[in-house]
Amino acid sequence: MRWIAPAENDVATITLEKRLWAAADELRANSDLTSAQYGQPVLGLIFLRFADAKFAARRAELEKAASGRRGSRVGDVGAYHAAGVIFLPPEARFGELLDYPEGGKNGRSLGQAVDDAMRAIERENPQLSGVLSKTFQAFNARLLKELLKIFSTIPVDLEGDSFGKIYEYFLAEFAMAEGHGGGEFYTPTSIVRLMVEILEPFKGRVLDPACGSGGMFVQSARFVAEHRKNGNGNGLAIHGVEKVDSTGRLCRMNLAVHGLEGDIRHGGEINSYYDDPHNAVGRFDFVLANPPFNVNNVDKDRVKEATGPGRRFPFGLPNPDNGNYLWIQLFYSALSATGRAGFVMANSASDARASEMELRKQLVESRSVDVMVSVGPNMFYTVALPCTLWFLDRGKSKERRDKVLFLDARHVYRQVDRAHRDWTEAQIGFLANVIRLYRAEAVDLTFGGDEAGEKLRELFGKKPKYADVAGLCKVGRIADIEAQDWSLSPGRYVGVAPGDNVSDEDFKEQFAALNEQLERLTVEARQAERTIAKNAAEILGGR
Repeated sequence: MRWIAPAENDVATITLEKRLWAAADELRANSDLTSAQYGQPVLGLIFLRFADAKFAARRAELEKAASGRRGSRVGDVGAYHAAGVIFLPPEARFGELLDYPEGGKNGRSLGQAVDDAMRAIERENPQLSGVLSKTFQAFNARLLKELLKIFSTIPVDLEGDSFGKIYEYFLAEFAMAEGHGGGEFYTPTSIVRLMVEILEPFKGRVLDPACGSGGMFVQSARFVAEHRKNGNGNGLAIHGVEKVDSTGRLCRMNLAVHGLEGDIRHGGEINSYYDDPHNAVGRFDFVLANPPFNVNNVDKDRVKEATGPGRRFPFGLPNPDNGNYLWIQLFYSALSATGRAGFVMANSASDARASEMELRKQLVESRSVDVMVSVGPNMFYTVALPCTLWFLDRGKSKERRDKVLFLDARHVYRQVDRAHRDWTEAQIGFLANVIRLYRAEAVDLTFGGDEAGEKLRELFGKKPKYADVAGLCKVGRIADIEAQDWSLSPGRYVGVAPGDNVSDEDFKEQFAALNEQLERLTVEARQAERTIAKNAAEILGGR
């Protein structure tokens, strides 16, 4: 099934965040700063504008409550923290910095004043310790002044999560500007949105062992708030691990902008392969992650003690020093007896042979693989190659216990520009509801709007009920998967819709995936050659 949505008309959809970005990006283009040098400080200024708006609103509440009474709490830090509001000392308030002279005063430059403001915020709010950028002295004073003026135009009375959406928009734009490096900290929102809709993290403990800038957590909390089954996102206990210290700080700031808190461990040589700071085995209701693909040179000697039933790597170690099946096992082992996981993985992992096939066989036989979704190319900033979304459920119903849903979404997308695609709200609603039909869950025909509802009725009937649809979805049983050498690639099962021909684009996608698999097999072959040569040398040397 093909569903290619037209790109939005940019003229008709100019939003506040786009206007802000255009202005800020023009300033960067006229400076000598790289995107990496510019990104975190600019996000810090957006954070400060958000914090100032919340602080001012809380201060007004306290002033009103103190009217005509003794013992005002306007200056009480605890009165702000109790309401989930960041306390801002006078020198750290946005208005003070906006009015600060561009040429500085009393021997202190504007850049120093902003750096000092960030330090003061961290001092008064320990949960932000070490999070905020303090590199504003590297900025030209005029550039910094212009940025403060641009962000002063953000209305302080924005409702809901509008500040958070501005922050996310800037995160996405910085990720795109940094290309491959940007993908290390950002997963596109439409991908995360679909993952969360499929996983349905209403309440419980959530883990992301490769959390980047925290998009998985933000969307999880937003899901709960939108579906209103538990009131808001406060029912989620957030836990994350991030290897790169600067990215971990981005995550903590992202959470703060969205009014969330979490236990985020980052930097200090933390690596989720070797370290388990949250003592994760069996403890989490949900795992969400977009780990780095095809990481080589993993030191397997360091994880041997964590291998075996009831441990972090319950199915064993793969022969190649590739990290894909270490990640997959980490996600599986972190789940409670009824836990669910959703994660992004390289296509090659779905069909990998030899020792990885044996690990995949054990995973399938555990009856925890629930849904596999193929995603087409150009959806990520890291690579143009297609990928696969995996969904595990250790508490699958009896009816689904021996089944896996395969969903091919490679031909469902919106072309954003020549090099990037995403999913529209209607497409996300449609794909999520296909999975809810399969699970026999309540389907919201209004999610995604009329377009999504019409597509569901077109394919699954006026009163939609799940059925296999050639080229889109197919339910496979354990025996079917065994017959396919334990492959979890949706393309092996869903087939091609009647009348669909293989286009040049399809061929390129298939060729790219096969080439990726060939590269993996070549690496394995070379490793096998080295092992054989080493063993032969030891045998012959022993004569």
